[in-house]
Amino acid sequence: MMITKVNLIVIVLAEFLLVVCAAAQESLSHKLAQPKPTCGSEVRSTYLLGPDDQLEISDPELAEFANKPARIDGEGDIQVPLVGRVHVSGLTVQQTEQELNKVLSTYIRHPEVAVSVAEVRSQPVSILGAVNTPGVHQVRGHKTLLEMLALAGGIRSDAGYSVRITRELEWGCIPLPKAELDPSGRFSVAELNLKKIMEAQDPGDNIQIFPHDIISVPKAEMVYVVGEVKRSGGFVLGEHQSISVLQALSLAEGLSTTADARHARILRLKQEADQREEMSVNVKDVLTGKKPDVPLQGNDILFIPSSTGKKAAFRAIEAAIQTGTGLAIWRTP
Repeated sequence: MMITKVNLIVIVLAEFLLVVCAAAQESLSHKLAQPKPTCGSEVRSTYLLGPDDQLEISDPELAEFANKPARIDGEGDIQVPLVGRVHVSGLTVQQTEQELNKVLSTYIRHPEVAVSVAEVRSQPVSILGAVNTPGVHQVRGHKTLLEMLALAGGIRSDAGYSVRITRELEWGCIPLPKAELDPSGRFSVAELNLKKIMEAQDPGDNIQIFPHDIISVPKAEMVYVVGEVKRSGGFVLGEHQSISVLQALSLAEGLSTTADARHARILRLKQEADQREEMSVNVKDVLTGKKPDVPLQGNDILFIPSSTGKKAAFRAIEAAIQTGTGLAIWRTP
């Protein structure tokens, strides 16, 4: 009798586990079957019209509406042919089309009014990173990426070769093949090659900027050569570019006559720390081929001391690098 009860309990537990596993598998299959949002998905604009926005109103059957411009006045109204003032402030473009078709239907059979935003009122655009005047800039009208960077005073000498644009989906996806959605699914993000845009190699990437866009220009990876060289300073590295001690010295136009090449040092940032570690390098032996060339990493400082006995003020050098004061920045070809 006891064995029968135990067998019954085992059977009930086994059936319960089978039901739970089946439900979990069905839930997982449902999640996997759901399509993920893509940047190609149609996004219905939720931008609310307001005073000082300019609209273009058209209807293929009415000459009075041939790309008729209409600016929203301070009370939120526009002047519409045939009907006069219509309040549109607070409406989306689609709602404005519906409202205009509704009021025009009193005078016209089956109106087909189309509305588009020709110019938006002053809206904020954030420009961050390695530009001369970072911050939030109020923008009115159509502006391209390069025009916005110009409004921010241009890029700094230590700017990198890429730029990142983040756009709210209210304004649609960024119209570039490389654009993608961020993990939250609320923003369209694209990273562009700024150097190619500025050199007109990819003019199509100089896209129009929309309200609330965030433009980020990261600081470039650099290698610093300081001390007894002919052209000291920071040298901007290109994308995925590596550099060695000999190449860095070449960019610095070589050693000065007072250089102590035997006792050069590389100052390298420690991982997960703000301190630097020192590595000795005999540059003279590297130059003569007695020792192999030494690869440098981004943000390394190659210091060439003086043979006259002057001691290096390492903290002063590092402070100048961190603040960018008194230090020339050179962009490599």
